[in-house]
This record gives sequence, structure tokens and C-alpha cells, in this order.
Amino acid sequence: MVLEHDFPPDLRVENEIHALSAAGFNVHLACLSKSNKNLTDSFNNATVYRKLITSFVDKSRVGALKFPIYFNYWRKYLRELIMREKYDVLHIHDLPLAKVGYELARVYGLFLILDLHENWPALLEISPHTRTIPGRLLSSDNQWKKYEKEMVFKADHLIVVVDEAKKRIVRLGVNPDKVSIISNTLNISQFAISPENSSIPEVILLYAGGITKHRGLQVVIQAIKLVSPQISNIRLQIVGEGSYMPALKKMVRQLSLDAYVEFTGWKNLSDLYVILQKADFLIVPHLRSNHTDSTVPHKLFQYIYTNKPVIVSDCEPLKRIIEETGAGVVYRNNSPEDLAKLLHKLITDKDYCDSFRNKGKKWIEEKYNWAKDAKRLIEVYESVLQ
Repeated sequence: MVLEHDFPPDLRVENEIHALSAAGFNVHLACLSKSNKNLTDSFNNATVYRKLITSFVDKSRVGALKFPIYFNYWRKYLRELIMREKYDVLHIHDLPLAKVGYELARVYGLFLILDLHENWPALLEISPHTRTIPGRLLSSDNQWKKYEKEMVFKADHLIVVVDEAKKRIVRLGVNPDKVSIISNTLNISQFAISPENSSIPEVILLYAGGITKHRGLQVVIQAIKLVSPQISNIRLQIVGEGSYMPALKKMVRQLSLDAYVEFTGWKNLSDLYVILQKADFLIVPHLRSNHTDSTVPHKLFQYIYTNKPVIVSDCEPLKRIIEETGAGVVYRNNSPEDLAKLLHKLITDKDYCDSFRNKGKKWIEEKYNWAKDAKRLIEVYESVLQ
């Protein structure tokens, strides 16, 4: 496996390593490091290799399709490992390193799996660093789209995270049989939370995760402003870190919402479980885009498993799964007014609110769980290596 950042953490990669190792596969992971971590390590019976990367080379990734510096770093790094370890499969996480993986797979006779965690060209279209003038010069949207279309045909097998992503890839002309859906579902054995509701007087709306503009938290804050005059005990709790946090904090101050919005910073899993237990409602407020319409976050399945009402924006995968499970409600993604109305109804209409409780857990246990996705992942590898 090849991962573009340090490891751990990466929940998806952790789950895949654990599943393959438990099934008897010998897994190695090559990643990079910006610190003094051990260059060789172990994780769940897998071997982890790290290679230090300079700040200059790391920053060159934004122009990887125009200049060879970043790809050359990985070519040298991976070639040394492949020649020494004699692998059978090269498993590339995410699109950027697909070209390096393809070149090495062809030279050394390896089966190439491309694991697309998300729609990478669409992600770059909404990323702030690519919207600047230097970013536009170094990272062309059309060039990344062309690159993706080339690489999905050159890989031997593709893994995507959600049905909508597979449909998108198939529309490019890829054989559906070449694409497997291994989703970001919940590993139930590693998720410990009591389903009991909190008895504290505040009504807590919880968001946990990365904080960037496309996550849509600005819409939630605006909705809190609209609903707080009628529901004075509502509290928005934001757990996480990210580049958009300063803008959100400024918005909270300007709207005089300091008493209604709490930024907790990042929390470890054990602390997060406690926070989840105390929350009344859980929200995934992503703004709709080509990116968010073709991926799904781990937290959606964590939220559903708590049996508490889940509130999501109308991104296609979020809407589909919430409507299927009956575990919550959907609002128009860029409408604070629509979200405020839903919050008001959920908080003031007990029967309406209760209609979404105690429905999600069985869906996770029966369908949306990592055990089922792990089985599909193992089947991919068994078909390759039989």
C-alpha cells in the first residue's frame, strides 16, 4: 500500500490493513513523514515504512502533473522497496500517485489497485489552495480530469467508497466489473458508545470532523442564529480542526453567538465517544458539489449507529442513506432557513423527533458495517492472487 501522508491515523487505511492482515495477507505500507518518527514500524501485523520529505518537495505536490519533483521522490522510494520485497500487488491510495504506481507495476509485473477515497479532481476544484493565482497555474482542473480518466483505465482494479462514485467512474467508460465498492462503514468492534440520551438541559447539535469551507458549518451557524430566539438552550458543538476555523469563529463573534457555539478542538476517540453520548442531534452539513456527491464520510455511519436523529444536507450519498435507513432528516445544503425550520421541528415536536430514534443501529449491524466491506476487500485480493 502507498499513502501520501504520515500514518497513522487514517481510519480507512487502518481498517483495510487490519482486514487483509487478519485474512493472512502480508501487508506493507509506504508513507511519508515530516517528523522524526521511526522509519520502519509495525501496525496490526503490517510493516510501515516512512520516508522523510522536505518542505520543498512536499509543497511541489500541487504541481505534480506539471513538474517531476514530487513524482520522482515517490519513484525512487517505491522502487527501492519493490526491488527488495518482491510484492505481488501495488495498492495506491487516492489518485495523485496513480501514474507512479502504474509505471512501477508495469516494470515489475505487479497487479495495480487504485483505491479512490474521493473524487480528486472535484476536490481540487473546491480546495482554497488551488483557487489562488499560483494554484491555478500549478494545478489545472482539466489536466487532473484528463489524468483521472487515463489512470482509471490503466489500473487493473479500482476501489471506490460509495455507489455514486462507481456510477461516476463507469460513466467514464470503465467496465463495472473492474470497480469494487469498499465503503467507509463502521467497524462496530471498535466503536464503544452507550445509546442513552443525555439528561443535561441544553439541546446539543454536534459536528465532528475536519473544518473546511465545503463542510458547510457556516450554514449551521447561520441556522443557529435563526432558531436561537425561539430555542434559547440550543448549543452547537464543533469538534475538530481545520483551515476554515478562524472564519467560523469570526462569524460566531459577528452574530453574537458565543454562548451558542463551542469549538472544542480535536479530540481522541475515547473523548469523542463521551461527547457523542451527550449529544441530542448529529449533523453532516456538507455543501453539495461534484466532490460531496460522490463520497461518504465515516462519521455518517458512526452517527447512525448511535440511534440518535441524524441531520444531513442533500448531498446524494448522504440523502440516499438517511432516507433508506430512516435515521434522520435532510435539508437543502446551502439553506440556513431550511435547516433552522428542521431544527425547530425536531426540538419542539417530540413525536416527530422520536420517529427517527432507534432506527439506525440495525442498519449498521445488517448492512453498513465494515465486516461486510472487509469481506469484499478480501475477495478482491483473493481473485488477484488465486
